[in-house]
Amino acid sequence: MAETEAQRAAAFGALADQHLIASYRLANAILGNEAESQDAVHDAFVNAWQRWDSLRDRAKFEHWFDRIVVNVCRDRLRRAARRPMTDISTQITLSTPDATAEVHRRLLVEQAFARLKADDVVQLALRFFVDLEIEDIARLLDVPTPTAKTRLRSARLRLRELVERQEPSEAAR
Repeated sequence: MAETEAQRAAAFGALADQHLIASYRLANAILGNEAESQDAVHDAFVNAWQRWDSLRDRAKFEHWFDRIVVNVCRDRLRRAARRPMTDISTQITLSTPDATAEVHRRLLVEQAFARLKADDVVQLALRFFVDLEIEDIARLLDVPTPTAKTRLRSARLRLRELVERQEPSEAAR
């Protein structure tokens, strides 16, 4: 028996409501911006509704939808990377010793994070912000576990390299 449009909408709505908060958390972990995350989740729900018929097992909605959210976030990161921004904070120098070195270090990491490729951001966000294990990341991204592990390691190395590149040398301080 075919599902009516009302039944289809009710089923989708119930599953979407159950997963809304987790979806925002996932998107925010990847994008790091609340408004951008809300937009991404909205876009993901639109995509999911349009592809609703492709979900064969509704018990797997969460995994299916998380992949859509990750892909929407990845696309947003890629679009943002095409719009270059100029960081003027590197032009400011302090005349006294920096008492906020830890804050400065965190800003360096955030700036480097923003310059990573979208796939690297997704890998690092899923592991360190969403706190997923490698096996869960592999399952979510539909790659073998060793591939997910290698990609995460590579992303961490690229992040470290970007941070080190923008840090002034200790001798210059």
